[in-house]
Amino acid sequence: MINIAIFASGSGSNAENICRYFQNNEQIKIASIISNKKDAYVLKRAERFDIPFAFFSKTCFETTSHVIDYLKEKKIDFIVLAGFLLKVPDNILQAYPDMIINIHPALLPKFGGKGMYGDNVHRAVKEAGETESGITIHYVNENYDEGAVIFQAKCEVAQNDTSDSIAHKVHELEYKYFPKVIETVVKSQFQ
Repeated sequence: MINIAIFASGSGSNAENICRYFQNNEQIKIASIISNKKDAYVLKRAERFDIPFAFFSKTCFETTSHVIDYLKEKKIDFIVLAGFLLKVPDNILQAYPDMIINIHPALLPKFGGKGMYGDNVHRAVKEAGETESGITIHYVNENYDEGAVIFQAKCEVAQNDTSDSIAHKVHELEYKYFPKVIETVVKSQFQ
């Protein structure tokens, strides 16, 4: 069994979608959900799926080995970021080289980097007058949103779209593609 940990900071709708997708998978298991926010709703979602979960503060992520120790204890093979707002520390990147992926709500390299997440991205796309947006699934490296691109999917941005309607279109792409791409990447890494 290949064990995945999901890192998330907020509500966790993508994490829930991923958990649902893999709940009966015989090769891949969501073995833990980890958050840097102790009151993140994603932890309640983990509870509903009966998935072990943990909270680690930003300081704990950045200055201790507690997260690595927990990942090893849970026998985690692969990490998926699903709305995780911290930069992944070097010790985790080194422990999981090319084994951490993220989803970004825009077509990178546009609209990436520190502070570019969620509604900030959708507003920036609208303000820039873009005619398309979408999702980028990429490997995580030491820089925000600069890891190698694995997959992109696009959606049209109409003139009358708002940041909310763009967000809705992007969320549909996330829910449709993210679990399938995770499965493909994980299987290719562990065959």
